[in-house]
This record gives sequence, C-alpha cells and structure tokens, in this order.
Amino acid sequence: MDEVIQITKDIKAGNIKPIYFFMGEEPYYIDKLTDFIEQNVLQEHERDFNQSVLYGRDVTMEDVIGSAKRFPMMADRQVVVVREAQELSRHIEKLEAYAENPQPTTVLVFAYKYKTLDKRKKITKLLDKVGVVYESKKLYENQVGDWIKRVLSGQGYAIEPKAAAILVEFLGTDLSKISNELNKLKIILPKGHTFTAKDIEENIGFSKDYNN
Repeated sequence: MDEVIQITKDIKAGNIKPIYFFMGEEPYYIDKLTDFIEQNVLQEHERDFNQSVLYGRDVTMEDVIGSAKRFPMMADRQVVVVREAQELSRHIEKLEAYAENPQPTTVLVFAYKYKTLDKRKKITKLLDKVGVVYESKKLYENQVGDWIKRVLSGQGYAIEPKAAAILVEFLGTDLSKISNELNKLKIILPKGHTFTAKDIEENIGFSKDYNN
C-alpha cells in the first residue's frame, strides 16, 4: 500500500516514467493505479487524441509497440493503457527492444493481472530500470481487517473490529468487493463516522451475528 501511495505521489509531482507494469494476484491495486494514470497524467482536453486503451485479448504486442511509438498530438505526452495484458504473456519478450529505448513522450501502462513476471528475466530487469514494476500481492485473510482500517483512516473514517470481521467473513480477501461495500457506507454516513456492526447489517445486509 505504501508503494502505491508513492507511485501516485510521484505522478502527481510530475515524475512520470515511460513504462508502468502493474502485475500480480490482487487486481484491486492494479486497477486503482491504472485508473489513476488514466485520470491524472493528461488534462481532460488532451485525452481524446492522446489516450488509448487496448485489451490484451484483442491486440498483439506489435500493436502495442506501434501505438507506443506514435507521437502525441498537441500535448506533451500520450498515454497507452494495455488492460488484460496477461493475455500477451507468451509474447512479453517482444517488449524488450522497446524497453531498451522507450518513446519519451509516451506513458505505456500494462495491467497484468493474476500473473507476475520472472524477476530474473531480462525483460523484467529492463522494465524496472526504465519504468515502474509493481507487484500487487494477495493479502492473507488475517491481514484484511488491518487493510480496511488503514484505508478508512486515510479517508477520514474508522471501523470497529467486529464490523471489519463481518466484512472479511462474508467477502474474504476480495479487496474490490470490500471497497465497493465501504463506498456504499461512505455515501450514507458522514466523515468522521466509525462504522459499526449495526451499520454493516442495516446498510449492506450482512448479519452482525458473527461470533469469532
């Protein structure tokens, strides 16, 4: 989570890398970081001509590299996002030549879910050298309660341990689902509120008869 915060801080400060490779078993932060880049690197009026989203199931690595080599139009940068990039995993080595000399006016983003690159391979070392490689690891169930507490604290809320335990009991380690349910509570309840088991039961429907 600290690494995610640092990546977003660097981008906000204008310290933007030519390649971002977000990978791993936990899709929540991969989506979070990818969305953040889509919303924060370019101004809104620049996005129509300079921001493209590709899907790994629909394109080849050659298509991706071709898009990345284009020049921006009336903007300092273009953003090329590759979602479902894990569909290109068999051809990832084809990215090596581009990573050795990336287009400086392109921000190329890979959302590579449920898989990781071998850190010993040349491509991984190249990506890490010129850009940002971030592995989003799945949390263990006993870590999720603390994660909920930290996320809410950063947003001006708190949560009772029993309320967090109910969410984990019903949703397990699926951070995206947990985040969606917390967002429902944040719409209803004011900042500064401490979420209780009763809040969970009344607004989400999960029972507070959780006895662990």
